[in-house]
Amino acid sequence: MRALFSVSDKKGVADFAKKLKSCGWEIVATGGTMKLLQDADIEVINISKVTGFPEICDGRVKTLHPKIHGGLLARRDDANHLKALADNDIEFIDLVCVNLYPFSQTIEKEGVTMNEAIENIDIGGPSMLRSAAKNWQDVTVVCNPDDYEIVLQEIENQGNTTPETRLKLSAEAYTHTAEYDMKIAAFMREKAGLNEKLFLEYDLVQSLRYGENPHQNAKFYRQQKQASYSLAFAKQLNGKELSYNNIQDANASLAMVREFSEPFCVGVKHTNPCGAAVGKNVVECWTKTYNADTVSIFGGIVATNQEINAEVAELLKPIFLEIIIAPKFSKKALEILCTKKNLRLLEVDMAKSGGKIPQMFSVAGGLLVQDCDSETKKVVAEMSVTDKKPTEKQLADLNFGLKIVKHVKSNAIVIVKNGVTLGIGAGQMNRINSAEIALNQAHSNGETENLILASDAFFPFDDCVELAAKMGVSAIIQPGGSVRDEDSIKKANEKQIAMLFTGMRHFKH
Repeated sequence: MRALFSVSDKKGVADFAKKLKSCGWEIVATGGTMKLLQDADIEVINISKVTGFPEICDGRVKTLHPKIHGGLLARRDDANHLKALADNDIEFIDLVCVNLYPFSQTIEKEGVTMNEAIENIDIGGPSMLRSAAKNWQDVTVVCNPDDYEIVLQEIENQGNTTPETRLKLSAEAYTHTAEYDMKIAAFMREKAGLNEKLFLEYDLVQSLRYGENPHQNAKFYRQQKQASYSLAFAKQLNGKELSYNNIQDANASLAMVREFSEPFCVGVKHTNPCGAAVGKNVVECWTKTYNADTVSIFGGIVATNQEINAEVAELLKPIFLEIIIAPKFSKKALEILCTKKNLRLLEVDMAKSGGKIPQMFSVAGGLLVQDCDSETKKVVAEMSVTDKKPTEKQLADLNFGLKIVKHVKSNAIVIVKNGVTLGIGAGQMNRINSAEIALNQAHSNGETENLILASDAFFPFDDCVELAAKMGVSAIIQPGGSVRDEDSIKKANEKQIAMLFTGMRHFKH
C-alpha cells in the first residue's frame, strides 16, 4: 500500500506517517513535507523518483504527472485501467494526505501583494484531492488533520479504511476544494474589477423543530470563523433545544449587550427590549430591568454582560424565562437555575472584537447584505440644537437611551431615567403613536418628571415634542434631518426642553 504526502499544515503529519509506515505502508512525499518526515526518521520516497521528473518552476510543477494521477484515478476493478498502469509502469496510490497552500491566511494579511496571493494558490494539491476523492471506492483522501486518528484506527484494525469512511472523506475533500476555489474566485474578481459574486460558506449547527411557525421548516447555520456575541458559537449549559424564534430573540439581546461596557442587563420579547438597565452590579441591573416591565418579561429572554452569580440566580429562578445569556455562570448559580430543566442557559463569548459584521436578509429571489449597525455616537453637549443645554446627568441618560432605541423596531421611542427604561414604543406606523405608548408606560411606572426621550429617527412634525413636554420630558435625543427640524427646535425652546441631534439615524426594520 502506498501513501502520498504533501501538506502545508504540518500538524500531526509526522506521527500519522510514522504509524502508517509501521502498518507496512510505503510513504511518498513532496519537497518540504519529505524533509519534515525525514527529520522524524521516517523512510520516504521522493516524488521525483515516482514521476521520473524533477520538481520545476520553483515547485509549481511536481505532482501534475500521469504517474501520480494514474495511480490515483485507476479503478481496481477495471481490466483496461489495470493494463494501462502495467504498460506504463505506474503503481497505485492508495492514500493521499494533502492540505492546501494558505491562500485565505495570506490575503488576510495587511499589505499583501498580488504576487504573494498568486503564489499561494495551490494547483497540484486540489488536483490530487479531486482525483483521490473521485476514486473514493479505492483511495482514501485526507485533507484535515482531525481525520488522522479515525483513518489510523481503521488501518490498524483492518488493514484499510472502510468504504463508508472513504466516502465521507471524499465529500470533505470536495467541500475543502470548493471553499478554497470560492475564496480565490472572490479575490480575483475583485482584483479584475468584475461584478462581485457572493459566496456563502456556513456549516449546519442543527435542524430546528420548526421555523417562525410550526408549519415552517428551519435550520440553523454558522460561519466557520469564530465570532464574539454570537449565538452560533454559544455554549448551552442547560435546557431544551433552541427554537428559531429563540435564536432571533437571543441574537437581538446580544446586539444590545454589545453596546455596553458597564454592568448592563436587558429583557427581550419578540426581538424588542421590554426592560433594560445599567447599574453597579448584575443584581442591581436585573432588579431595575425587571421592575421596568414586570408583565412583558414573562416568557422572555434575559441577557447580561456580567457573570450570573447565586444572588441574581435566586431572583431569576421564580420568573418564567426562555433563556438566560451571560459570559459566565457561577457554579452555585448553575445549581440553582438547572433545577428548571427547560430553562436554556447560554454562555457566550463577549470579548470585544473589531471589523465589520455582515448582516443578511433573504427576500424573494434575492439577498440583502449590509454592515451591522454597530456604530453608536457618543452623545455630547455640543450636539445640542436648543437654548436649553443638557446636564451631565441627562447626558448619561441620553447616551443610555440612544443605545437602546437603536435596537427597537422602528418607529421607535424609548423613555429612560437614571439608567433604566421606563417606556418603549416599538414598531408603530407613525412616530407619535410610538411616543404615546412609551410615555404612557413611563407614567404607569410612576415616573412623570425629568424623563429622557430617545428617538431612532427624526421628528417629521413638532407633535412629538409637544406631547413630550406635556408628559414630563426634559431632554430629547434624535438624529435630526427633517425638513421641519426648525419646527421641533422652536417647540423645544418654547417648552424649555433640551434637544440634541446626533446626525445618525438608526432605523431597524
